[in-house]
Amino acid sequence: MTDPAPDRSTGPLDGVLVVDLSRALAGPHATMMLGDQGARVIKVETPDGGDDTRGWGPPFVGDPDARESTYFLSTNRNKESITLDLKDAGDRELLLRLVDRADVLVENFRTGVLERLGLGIASLQERNPRLVVLSITGFGHDGPEGGRAGYDQIAQGEGGMMSLTGSGPDDPQRVGVPIADLLSGMYGAYGVLAALHERERTGVGTVVRTSLLAAIVGVHAFQGTRWTVAGEVGRAQGNHHPSIVPYGLFRCRDGAVQIALGSEGLWRRFCEGFGLDPMAEGLATNPERVAAREQVLELVEGIFSAWDAEPLLARLAEVGVPAGKVRTLDEVYTWDQTISQGLLVDVEHPTLGPVTLPGPPLRFFAADGDEVTRRDHVSPPTLDQHGGSIRAWLESGPESRG
Repeated sequence: MTDPAPDRSTGPLDGVLVVDLSRALAGPHATMMLGDQGARVIKVETPDGGDDTRGWGPPFVGDPDARESTYFLSTNRNKESITLDLKDAGDRELLLRLVDRADVLVENFRTGVLERLGLGIASLQERNPRLVVLSITGFGHDGPEGGRAGYDQIAQGEGGMMSLTGSGPDDPQRVGVPIADLLSGMYGAYGVLAALHERERTGVGTVVRTSLLAAIVGVHAFQGTRWTVAGEVGRAQGNHHPSIVPYGLFRCRDGAVQIALGSEGLWRRFCEGFGLDPMAEGLATNPERVAAREQVLELVEGIFSAWDAEPLLARLAEVGVPAGKVRTLDEVYTWDQTISQGLLVDVEHPTLGPVTLPGPPLRFFAADGDEVTRRDHVSPPTLDQHGGSIRAWLESGPESRG
């Protein structure tokens, strides 16, 4: 017994149909972003267990016989699920009927896999010339290593992110979330929106390509130009900014606080608030302070060592210096500010009942300042939850878009 398609309230992508052939994280994150904004996302999964992330855990929640992976729950809200065996001729034909109605197809197979299945992108776009295709790989679709399998931590290392992250140059660390996957999904969704906009002008869909490697290189920011323009190789420097001093994490009597003195004005405020001379010899300008990094860090920590965190943060706020604490995730999700920004959504899961999920990071407002609710969010689907309703919809006639 499968569920009917969920009701979808109007959003900026209302009327856009996305066929999601991706699995794991990069592609599913892209399609979740599209689903958050009102697109209808049909997630096509394998019959033998579905998306890989359904088995990634612990933690798992729910009935041991129908357990749910919290990893899967994190990246599949606002989607429908159907299982198809793409090696089966009948299931391939059903997928092609989905493609005929789709606006967007998303895939993250290794290069050449779709062609071997008889589902090459060129042939799909020949059937549906308006189809926008998002294709995500590990290291790119071509080039000397274009066929490499892509996994987040490997891409973080190969793309230089780990060399910039850690306590020092000899301590490379991965970012605490799969940042290469997430960024490639975000870039992919951005590319899809650009391609849909272009289609309004040309009437023809295009292929959008990105990769985990491209996403990591794409966010090198000043560390990239530090090398390409200045010839300097950035290295990990722990919790302190390489180009701004003081800017980072400092210990105090009962913990730690972070400060960000991104201008000379802020440096002066800090000094005046804590009894320092802002024009002290060798410390008056940011380049001077960068050159005297260790001296400045010791100076700040010496001051902070006499303070507890909460009164110190209050004093920093009083003098107008940007500062903050380092929160654990339980503190983040119970923080009034997080809740006020709509960053949690409550949904009804078919086996778990009411659950709270991290929500989309975008909000929309009308010209009069009133917030516009874009959609009622739907829980991540169970495997093949909507298979019956999707098949029935495909039988309802060629013009129906659901």
